[in-house]
Amino acid sequence: MIEFPVKLAVASKEGQAISEHFGHAKRFAIYEVTPESCRLLESREVEHYCLGNSSNQSAMAGILEAVKDCQAVFVAKIGDGPTEKLAAIGVRAVSAYAWETIEASLLDYARRSAAGEVLA
Repeated sequence: MIEFPVKLAVASKEGQAISEHFGHAKRFAIYEVTPESCRLLESREVEHYCLGNSSNQSAMAGILEAVKDCQAVFVAKIGDGPTEKLAAIGVRAVSAYAWETIEASLLDYARRSAAGEVLA
C-alpha cells in the first residue's frame, strides 16, 4: 500500500505539461502529492543525459541522485536503459501522462495508486 504524501518528479519544458524527454531534461519539478492535493516543492537542476547517439553517464548519476527520494518520475518519453536505472533505485518511470497537464496527471496518478493500480 502506498503511503501519502509522495514526492513525484516531473520533466516539463514549460512548467504546464509533462512535456520533456527524460534524457533532455535540465530540471525536474518536485511535487508533494496526495489523492486530494498537489503542491510544487522545488525545482532541481540537472545536466541533460542524452547527447544524441551517446549518453552522459555522469549526468545520469546526477539525475539519479536528484530524484532518489521520489516515488516516480513523470516524462514525455524515456528509454529502457534509464527506466531500468530508475527502477534499480526504487523510482518508477511514468510516461502514461505524456503531454497532459501536470497537476491533473499527478492527482490522477495518486488516486489510481491509492486504489492499487500500477501505471507506467
